[in-house]
Amino acid sequence: MKITQLASKPQLIKITVDDEEIIKTYGEPIEFHMYDRQPMHKFVKLATVKEENYGELIEAVQEMILDEEGRPVLGGDTLLPTGVMGKVVAKVVETLGK
Repeated sequence: MKITQLASKPQLIKITVDDEEIIKTYGEPIEFHMYDRQPMHKFVKLATVKEENYGELIEAVQEMILDEEGRPVLGGDTLLPTGVMGKVVAKVVETLGK
């Protein structure tokens, strides 16, 4: 196989957070988007963050949380509720691990 067969432009994918707690609290799943491929420096940054440095993990993931147009959702004074952010971070890490 030629490496050119594996190379492609990142695609925007929809991620759904639909666990019982989210449904109970918000009445419906929460959706966000992210790119299916990330630059290697972002991937390495996530892989090297230690568990006790959850703040670093959130900073690394924050810019990957996008709306349906591919624009960042968070930044400046825009934040998610703490419980939602934790679940979104877990979904981003899970998705990148596949």
